[in-house]
Formats: sequence, C-alpha cells, structure tokens
Amino acid sequence: MNVLIVDDEPQARERLSRMVSELEGYTALEPSASSGDEALTLIDSLKPDVVLLDIRMPGLDGLQVAARLSERESPPALVLCASDEEFSAEALEASGVSFLAKPVSADALLKALKKAERPNRVQLAALTQPAAQSGNGPRSHISARTRKGIELIPVDQVIYFIADHKYVTLRHEHGEVLLDEPLKALEDEFGERFVRIHRNALVARERIERLQRTPLGHFQLFLKGLNGDALIVSRRHVAGVRKMMQQL
Repeated sequence: MNVLIVDDEPQARERLSRMVSELEGYTALEPSASSGDEALTLIDSLKPDVVLLDIRMPGLDGLQVAARLSERESPPALVLCASDEEFSAEALEASGVSFLAKPVSADALLKALKKAERPNRVQLAALTQPAAQSGNGPRSHISARTRKGIELIPVDQVIYFIADHKYVTLRHEHGEVLLDEPLKALEDEFGERFVRIHRNALVARERIERLQRTPLGHFQLFLKGLNGDALIVSRRHVAGVRKMMQQL
C-alpha cells in the first residue's frame, strides 16, 4: 500500500517515511509533500492509497486539503496527524476520520493506517459543524459553502464576523466568505477568542491594534490584517473593549 506523507517539518517527514517503510506491506512514496498545495499536486500524480496529512501547516492546512479531497469521486484514504494539544482527538475519532497523535509510535502508525478510510462529506461536516450540534468543544475550522465547494477557514485566521440581515460575513487573512450561522451562536462558541464591538460585529481579540476616537466623537478599532481599515465600535461597547484591551 502506497503512503504519501504531508508535513511542513522536514524531520517529521523523514521520520514518518522511515517508519512507514519498516512496516510490512506499506511503501512511503517519494517525494513527500511539505505543504497542502504540494500535497494536492502529488496526490494527482502519485495516486497514493493513503495520505498521512499533518493538520497544522502554514497556508493550506490539513483540514482544508481534506475538504478539497472529499469533493472528489475517488480520494485516497486519510490519516490526519496532530498533537493532542493542537486538536481534539475525540472530535476526529467521533467523526470516523483516522487520527494519529504526535509524537507518532510504530504501533499507533500501523493501527491508524489499517483503520484509514476515504473521507466523505458526512465525516467532514462532523469536524466543522457548530459545537452546539456536535457536542464537542469549539471548532478549529469554520466551513463555508462557496463556488469552490466546501471551504474551511481556520479560526485562528479569522479577523472578524459582521452580521448583515440573514448572513454573517467572515473576514479572514485571505478574503471573505458568507456564513449561514447566527452571530450570537458564533459568540457563544468562540467567546474566549472574540469580543463584541457592535450589535452586529465580533472581532478577534488577538487582532486588535488600537482604539481611536475620531474628531466627530466616534470610536474606531484598528485590527491587524485589515491594511489600515477600521471598524466602528458602538458607544455601549467602548468600555468593555477598553477593559479587555488592558488585559491583552
């Protein structure tokens, strides 16, 4: 069985390649992939049976690669890899997706490879549906249906959520998507990471740069990743934003 290894760390790729090659019946394909984009290219050319896919990678990460693959008619089987601190093993295992915890042991690797199955939309949805529905903790990614299909946005790349009528605009590092989720539900799920600055806006706490008063007396909040643009803070939320900023 041919295995493609995807990890942004060279030492991790080398170690996994060696461990796979020592297992009877499995072959580690060369070259391995150091990014999500490279993984998709190599999957097309090498046609692996199984992909060992690191979740935490810069750019296109493991779950986003999984989302792309789940839209295909015949994707390879997947084993998602991450440390227990980085991702909820329970959420992955409950969804039916094979999970391999780092640091990887030979026994766990063999068990995960034997369990690996081709991903499907149901499994992907179980990883990305709101916590209130899944019973798990807050999502690590938010799913949005776009013209590209299912797009997964890592929560740590989200800059803000703004509600507009029946939809919520999610602004992230690489663009915007529309969500069919209530702003209040997003606040309940991600309240530790986001702060409300207006009745229709939540912003990522770690993105906040400064609060500034305009000559007209309004308050603007400048955020990292918005290239100088600012969001209006309503008067009723100014005190709360100031208090929160003192704790950053």
